[in-house]
Amino acid sequence: MAKFRKLLTPFKIKNLELKNRIVMPPMCQYSATNGVPNDWHFVHYTSRAIGGVGLIIVEMTNVASNGRITPNCLGLWNDEQQQAFKKLVDSVHAQGAKIGVQIAHAGRKAQDEPNAVAPSAIHYGELDYAGQNLVTPRELTTDEVKELVQAFQNSVKRAVEVGFDTIEIYAAHGYLIHQFYSPKSNKRSDEYGKDPMLFGEQVIQAARAVMPADMPLIVRISAQEYGENGFDSDYGVQVAKRFADAGADVLDVSGGGDGVLHAGNHPEFYAGYQVDLARKVKQATGKPVIAVGMLDNAAVADHVLGVNDADLIAVGRALLRDPYWVLNAQYHQNNADSGEMQFVPSQYQRGFM
Repeated sequence: MAKFRKLLTPFKIKNLELKNRIVMPPMCQYSATNGVPNDWHFVHYTSRAIGGVGLIIVEMTNVASNGRITPNCLGLWNDEQQQAFKKLVDSVHAQGAKIGVQIAHAGRKAQDEPNAVAPSAIHYGELDYAGQNLVTPRELTTDEVKELVQAFQNSVKRAVEVGFDTIEIYAAHGYLIHQFYSPKSNKRSDEYGKDPMLFGEQVIQAARAVMPADMPLIVRISAQEYGENGFDSDYGVQVAKRFADAGADVLDVSGGGDGVLHAGNHPEFYAGYQVDLARKVKQATGKPVIAVGMLDNAAVADHVLGVNDADLIAVGRALLRDPYWVLNAQYHQNNADSGEMQFVPSQYQRGFM
């Protein structure tokens, strides 16, 4: 078994120092009440910190009540929500991990919201997975768009005050910022239609304005759409460059989110199937990137880092299955290599001897 060369090595950008290259990406738990994190979130995230993850990014956390995918999604627009996040952040820090939060608005994907809003009054698709009609959102006025830029900034400011180590702006997977820069979902005639990337740019600039200069800002993008008539990766690179120029320090590179997959317009689903998008964005922008997409084989993840296609690796579903994925990956590696174990809490060390 080949020895890990990069996966377990430190990574630093600005004042964010990670003990390894493994990121737990945001994965919605749909378990909040009134947007407030609770004991489920506390245990869920703390256990992955105990398990050795370098950077944990808390699931999609919304800037407004009508920006939630469901009523059980997290929010960060009031004091009660903000105070509840403090316990979670302190617990993750106590276990030696760093923690960020993904700030977002669902736009037209807020399907349980009677006041769903979007760049244009275009629904996400004809029917949902249960065969029910999807909500057609209300088109935002220009003033409302500007108010949403402020709402993003307000939530970012709250996150900084809580003590998060980094912020991720969610501009991917068909949520509000993606809806603006996607030609399929933005048919506006105002400044935000004439310049589809403007809203995302302004959100990033607004976030940067209330963040410490030495705190890195991550922006997650869809670098290619996978639905019918979706944009290609060349357009995705334009988005990445614009957002990097606006203030993104790290780009979290994914794809899709524009509707039903369309034959010939999406990749085959195999280990690392979206790494080529990360590589392309990294080369075009010169920014560090997070690679995503079925990278739960540690050797494959190490290879992606080793050939410099990415700087960090997002491990999602595997960390839902196994909170100690990091520890177990290196344990199985070290059985063959007789190397030292890292990141194991003293209480658990006998389990890895």
